[in-house]
This record gives sequence, C-alpha cells and structure tokens, in this order.
Amino acid sequence: MNRRRRRIALVGVGALTAGLLLSAPESAESATIANLVKNPGFETAGTNGMPSCWEKSGGGDNDFTFTTVPGAHSGSKAMRVTLTRRVDGDRKALITESSSCAPAVDAGRQYDLGLWYKTTTPDAGITLFRHDTTAGWQYWTDLKTLSMASAWTRATVRTPAVPARTDRISWGVSVYGTGSATTDDYTMRQVPHTRWPVWCTGTKDQCANGSWSVLPTQNPVRSMHSVVLNNGKVLLIAGSGNSEEQFNAGTFTSAVYDPAKGTYKVIPTPKDLFCAGHVQLQDGRVLVMSGMKAYPVAGGHGYEGFKDSYVFDPRTETYSKTNDLNDGHWYPSATELGNGDVVSFGGLREDSTGSVTAERFSYARNQWLPTSQVHQTWSYWGLYPSMILMQDGRLFYTGSHVFGNNIPGTGSAVYDYDANTITQIPGLQNKDERDQSASVLLPPAQSQRVLTIGGGNIDSNPDANRLTDLIDLKQANPSYVAGPRIPQGTVDLGAGRVAETGGQGKMYVSAVLLPDGKVLETGGALHNRADPVYESSLYDPGTGTFDPVAADPESRGYHSSAFLLPDGRVMATGDNPGNGTWNHNVSIYSPPYLYRSSRPKITSLINQEWKYGDTQRITVDRPIAKAELIRPAAVTHSSDPNQRFVDLPLSVSGNNVDLNVTSNPNLAPPGWYMLFAVDADGVPSVAKWVHLTGPAALSDSDTASPHVHAFAGSLRGKVSGPGRERAAQQVAPTLSGCDRHYGSINVCVPTVFPPQVGRTAAARCRWLGRNHYGRLEVNGGDDPLGLDRDRDGTACGKGDVRRR
Repeated sequence: MNRRRRRIALVGVGALTAGLLLSAPESAESATIANLVKNPGFETAGTNGMPSCWEKSGGGDNDFTFTTVPGAHSGSKAMRVTLTRRVDGDRKALITESSSCAPAVDAGRQYDLGLWYKTTTPDAGITLFRHDTTAGWQYWTDLKTLSMASAWTRATVRTPAVPARTDRISWGVSVYGTGSATTDDYTMRQVPHTRWPVWCTGTKDQCANGSWSVLPTQNPVRSMHSVVLNNGKVLLIAGSGNSEEQFNAGTFTSAVYDPAKGTYKVIPTPKDLFCAGHVQLQDGRVLVMSGMKAYPVAGGHGYEGFKDSYVFDPRTETYSKTNDLNDGHWYPSATELGNGDVVSFGGLREDSTGSVTAERFSYARNQWLPTSQVHQTWSYWGLYPSMILMQDGRLFYTGSHVFGNNIPGTGSAVYDYDANTITQIPGLQNKDERDQSASVLLPPAQSQRVLTIGGGNIDSNPDANRLTDLIDLKQANPSYVAGPRIPQGTVDLGAGRVAETGGQGKMYVSAVLLPDGKVLETGGALHNRADPVYESSLYDPGTGTFDPVAADPESRGYHSSAFLLPDGRVMATGDNPGNGTWNHNVSIYSPPYLYRSSRPKITSLINQEWKYGDTQRITVDRPIAKAELIRPAAVTHSSDPNQRFVDLPLSVSGNNVDLNVTSNPNLAPPGWYMLFAVDADGVPSVAKWVHLTGPAALSDSDTASPHVHAFAGSLRGKVSGPGRERAAQQVAPTLSGCDRHYGSINVCVPTVFPPQVGRTAAARCRWLGRNHYGRLEVNGGDDPLGLDRDRDGTACGKGDVRRR
C-alpha cells in the first residue's frame, strides 16, 4: 500500500499576512549552538599516528603521508594529508566512524560544517559519509572543492538534509592530486529550523495531488521528440510524424513552442528526422542524428535509417548539416560524455539491419569521427538503448530499450569505453518485458542510483508490467534489486475505463525529474500501441515509495513524452495509437509544490558562466534548503539518458548563498542547466539558466580536477571485449510489432494481439473495430493473421467475421 501524502492544512490568508515579512535566518555558527566535532583541533593524541577520533581513509595507486604538524590555526597541532605520487584514488583524514567519535545527527535536519585550511593542490575537497542503521557506513557525497590557499582560509558548507535511517555522519578532507591539504579547527553545528509560512493556495486535492490542464492551442506537428532549449522554449521534432503521406510528399516538420506566450512556430526541417537521436551540445545547440530513410514494405524490407546528421541552433531556430555518421542509425542512443563529446549506439542501418557501429561526435572538431577513431565492440545494442554516463566516465546500459526483447545476457551492462569492455550486470526483472520502460539517474546524480519503471514487449504483447528495479552504482559489485511496484490506474480497453488488476502496469512510461527531488512517472499504455493507462505518481528517492497523484486526462501512449519546464511545471505531448491517429492536445501538470504558498526567488545570479569546482553566489528572498542543476530534457520513446539532477551544496550567510559546483564533469556534463533554489517545504523557485563550461575549464592550473570515486570497481559479471568485426546484425522486418500486410503504413495491426483478445478472426476484428482501425485493405495478397477469410482483399469485412 502506498504511503499517504502529507496533507497541507488550509490556513486563512489574512491570518498569515503578518508572517510574510522576511527575517534573516539564525546563524548556524552562533556560539550558543554546540560544536559536534570531538577533538576538532587535533590536540588530543590517539593511536596509529592519528589524533583521537580521527582516522586514515582512501585508496588507489598513490604515495601518501598523514602527519600532525605545528603552525596550527589555533593550538599546537594541525593535520596534513600529502600525496607525492598519484595514478588514481585519494586519501582522506576523516572523523572516526564509530559511535564514540562520529557526531550523532537527526534525519531530515541539515548541518553547517566548517574548517580552516591551507592547500598546495587544487585537488582537495570536503567529503561526507553517513551511517545507515541498516546498511552501515557508506559514502554520502562530496560537498566542496577547496581553492588553493597558502594562508589559513575558512571554508564552510551545509550538508543536504540527512537521509532517513541515518544516525551519524563522518566527514573530513580528501586529497586527490599531488600536493597537500593542512586543516584545523573543525566545526559542525545543526542548522536551526527556519521555515517559511506554508498554506494551500488551491483545493485540498490540488495541494495533495497537483493538477492537469489541457492547453487551448494544439501542437501543430506530430512531434515525438521534445527538447527544452536554453532559452526556455521547446523544440518539437516530427519529421514525417509517422505518416507515409507526409513522407512521400517530403513534408518534414518541427515546431518551437514558447511557454511564456503559449505560441508555436513551425520550423523548416531538412529531412525526415522521425525517430532520430538527439542531445544538447555544451553550447546549447541540439545535435540530431539519423532519421527515417524509408518506411517498411509488406513482405519486404523493414524500416531504414540514414547517415545524415544535423544541428539545431536555438538562436536562429534553423537546422544545419554536419558531416555524415559512419552508418545509418534509426532509433539510436545519444549520451554526452564529460568532455562534451557524444557517443551513440544501436539503431537500424540503411538496409534495415541492426547497426553494430559505435559513433562518436567530437565537440572540439564539430564532427563525427571516422570509425577507425572510435572504439568498436561490434555489438548490437538494439533500439534507443538507455546509456547513462557514470561518475567515472563509463556507461551504464539500464536495460530500457524499444521494441521486443532485450539484448542477450542479463539485459543490463556497464560499458567501459576506454577499456572497450562490456560487463553484464545482474538482477533486472523480466529483462525481455522492459520495452519502452523508463530509466532515470535518481536525484541527486551524486548518489549514482538508477531506477527503471514498467515496460512491456510489442512482440509477445503481454500486459505491460508494474515492475521497478533499483541499482546503486556506488557498490563495488552492484546489481539490480526489485523496487516498489508502480501504482495502478485505469485502462481504456475500448469500452470505457476500468481499474487495472493483477500485475497490469504500463509501457510507454514518461519519467521526469522534479526540482523538489522527486520523480514524476506518467502516461503509458497496457499493450502495443493500444489500451491507454491513466495514472501518474511521484517517486520519492528518500523513502523509496510511490505516491499516486492526479493523472493526465489525455491518452499518452506510443510517441508521447513528458518533460520539465523552467517554471517547475511538466508538459506532456503526443499519442500515436495503432490506428494511425495522433493526439495534438498538450497537457500541463502543476505539481503539488506549486500550490504551497509563495515560491522562493533567486533575486540575483552573480555569474551565468560556471566552471567545475567553482563556488558561485546567488541571493534569495528567503531561506532555502537546497539548490540544484537540472539538465533540460531531450526525450523520445520514454528515453532521456542525459536527464540528471545535480546537487549544489550550500554555504549560507543570510540571503547570500554560495553554491559549490562539482569538480566532476561526468556528474554534470558540460552545457546549459536550469538552476533551482528550493525551500525546506520542497517549493522551488523559477529556474535561472546557467552555463557549465566544458573541458577547457579543467585545464586551468587553479581549477580542481575531477574527484572520481572507485565505485563499481569490482564487477563480477561476465566480461566481453571486442568481437569480430562485422557489418550488421540481422533483425526481423516486423521489428516494430506491426503487420504491414494490413492497411496503410500509418496503421499498426499488431503481429500478436493482447492476451484478452481471442484467436478467432471475429475476435480480432472486433478488437480492431473497438480501436477505430477503419477499413483495412490487404497488402500483397498474404493474410498471415487470417483477417480476410473471404479473400476479397479487405480485412474484417462482413464475410470475414460471420459465423461458419
């Protein structure tokens, strides 16, 4: 049973008027608040050459020393950690992980940490561990990069809210480059509760479950690709829009939607970018790769992809061509790496076979690299394989994909581009029923946890499932574990909505990261391009639970997408059922946080250009509990592997808030991000746009290098290296789950009908009639589904369904 949503009490607005005056938060450094660190100045000796309540930590291939030294900031001793040689890893001086030394904490509270330091390396930072009452001690997060300093310098940072089941924390300084960090006079104090008055600005139901509305103006194009641009507008790519008529006419379309004005602008589109891949480059342009060369022919070839590639410029709202890909890739993946390059796998070639050619777009050279310059395993990853960038630069294939069965093996893997190896990852449930499931890197990206949601299989066409799977990539040998089942909604089986039963869930799932740190899952259908499911819920990574909320009133099955807007709302578009129709209505979801009193505001942003390891200052109009960067969406077919939520630890002084930016571009690949400030009740500001710049920032002598952790470092799954070079993978022409012997190319008569449909021609024809398929001519003379029993060239006519 799902937990009950906390209800927000309705309070009279008049009674709160006096409470709207902003007061500065109480300083967490007040002398009246006790310092929770034992032996903060290292004055009390301990064992193993370390002061009492302090311990050595870290690992990797490096030479190091831990010493107490004179010349302290106060007292007689300071602690110095030195690396004289480093290949990898780090060394840390931490508060001892014991009940007698590690400070006790309260779940949900935040703590201000402080220390004095001197450094001879830019590669040092404050690292935090927590004690889980169930799982024991574990890494939590990196909080702050320490700028180089030859004189004693004060550093402060605020922890995120302490997770549930955490009773103690340990923290200290990590050194992950040659040089030293000397520290003294540590402080840790609990942040006093500073809450803004909260009241409900809508109905009780809106405050608990949010609300959906349908925009008055329809989407003018049949878009199945949605990209939120760095100016706040939305690029909606249709190409031919899964319409053979538009394809034959050469009518290829895109539109740009402006949420501020509620208007659309149709954009000239150079080629059929239907079912292409896309990703934002670090300068804000959108890289679009491949698309539709040809639709399938009954009894002949399947879908075909071309080699062309384009970039869309948000400033001019025009497409321009890049050099060609090395192979055709209809339905390819697209993942940005930490250096700004893009890698792509899978899809269908120009001859409708499966592509085994990996592609790499060099951002520095603004072109796709020749095959000889790209690591190749000659593996077929399928269609739209969800490849998420890990914090060490490897790629995690989550198992979410499009069409039919998963790849052989466990259905999930880690791909190491540098080593050119694939390691299978176990645990994914029903790996061959995760077709058009959704996968997300859970908030924050620093947690390195991935959630998969739902899925089905268009080949066997069972009821889509309710399964979720979780994996913690911080573990030495991570594997998926079963997560909570998604809530059930209602399903329209052609005769009105009924409640889902048993294991019924949904495929065509959309999953959206929200600025309060939750995940909205919405939309979907029970079967192959049929039977829409009406259900939405919020997943809370902290509690590991789903909470049902208001459902989108529109059908959102195949070719639908949902994504976050900069104002904190969610936009949902599209639906392309098997009868070939298209839903042009656009829905907007306002989450519950938009009905909770007023919103915090970022009143000033000192600098829009950010670099890795930076500290960037903003001012806010009232106290906030957290801030984060959310990468704007580039979503299609339930897939956006680049979607991520990156925590920005705070250093707070009144309404001035310093945001500590990760030093690791694999956690936040370079590009434009939405910056949200969020208060203690989960209410976010409207986003500001910031530009996190790429690898050039990491080459500066005063900039920290990435702090990469040894996560997933002892994988025990089956490992495979490059296979024999080959041209392609053979795939079935019926890959899309549609039998093209019936009706126009826009129509998808399923190769396998849902399990509730009988096997007789009459039962199948009744199902097609309930789903508004209309007249279905038989193409090519073959009748593999037995729908033209009187052989008059028309399926499901009167002579085909009468009893015999």
